[in-house]
Amino acid sequence: MKFIHTADWHLGKLVHGVYMTEEQREVLQQFVRLVEEETPDAVVIAGDLYDRSVPPTGAVELLNEMLFAINVELKTPIVAISGNHDSAERLSFGSSWFRHSQFYLKGKVDDQFSPVRINGVNFYCIPYAEPGTIRQLFGDNSIHTHQGAMKRLIGKLEEEMDCREPNIFVGHAFVLGGKTTDSERTLSVGGSGCVDAGLFAPFNYAALGHLHSPDAIKHEKVRYSGSLLKYSFSEANQRKSVSIVTVDEKGAVSIEERTLRPKRDMRVLEGTLEELLDPARIQAEATEDYLKITLLDRGAIIDPMGKLRQAYPNVLHLERKIDMIDQRQKESYGMKREEKKDDIDLFADFYSEMTTDDFTPEKRKLMERVIQEAQLEANQK
Repeated sequence: MKFIHTADWHLGKLVHGVYMTEEQREVLQQFVRLVEEETPDAVVIAGDLYDRSVPPTGAVELLNEMLFAINVELKTPIVAISGNHDSAERLSFGSSWFRHSQFYLKGKVDDQFSPVRINGVNFYCIPYAEPGTIRQLFGDNSIHTHQGAMKRLIGKLEEEMDCREPNIFVGHAFVLGGKTTDSERTLSVGGSGCVDAGLFAPFNYAALGHLHSPDAIKHEKVRYSGSLLKYSFSEANQRKSVSIVTVDEKGAVSIEERTLRPKRDMRVLEGTLEELLDPARIQAEATEDYLKITLLDRGAIIDPMGKLRQAYPNVLHLERKIDMIDQRQKESYGMKREEKKDDIDLFADFYSEMTTDDFTPEKRKLMERVIQEAQLEANQK
């Protein structure tokens, strides 16, 4: 059988004050066309359908539209779970009758652990849950971490699992060693939010959500599909895709990736204001993309954002490299200031720290003369 593994749609996502709904609609329409072309036996959505527990109306309408297109119009079964950004209770609404159209949505962990069976393959769905929820469910006071909770859950699934059939795990978790980005919410402090990839050994494939890159972890059985879009500038260099997973009668898995391309990419640019506003540079750039720009100018600039947005209308974040360097060096300068140095050496340190320029011999001579004149004037008073 063949299924498409996706996750982390984050509908209703707000990035630097801009809703991503238009971009999400574009890639989801591509996704629906992919489903139509591939005719999979199922679509698996491994959590974080929404970006927040109470999503905006536009996000709810978009999800409804896309799920209807996939499940009703294309008659494709959907297997979905909630993630840590979703409201488990809200997503659970209607799940009992959704099953009649083969829409298997599990919003919260309960005492029902039977798999969703499609074309001879068993899908075990475990929505995101805090360790305390699992501790209460099983009455097991030893569960205090996500590792302990996941181990207890998978142990329960193994009690009735038929290892002679292909078994797929659908979950939302942070696997130890996975690469994170700024747009992923921390599950818990320290390492207690992580689970070990070895826990998924009983399954032929673990379809996971939470980490936003398909390259977040390299493992034979455990895979993140990644998010539909780039949701922070820390993801600017990531590739985005969905996974087409084929499982044969013996449970062997093969994976093919398909890329979805948004109308606007999310990128990082660097240069001086003059360089970035050069007509040749503007012509070479995809100016409609969402941009983070780092300016390399040293002096004062009047209204740089206004000038940049005339050429790049979707600049979302602007920073100056000189400010970043100065900030990193403040602590170092504070320590040096306490050392016993003469006036010229102290000024040399101050100049270098505040401007990042070299305090050349010519500048030193000029400053020595200024200090001498100042001292002479002070002594005459």
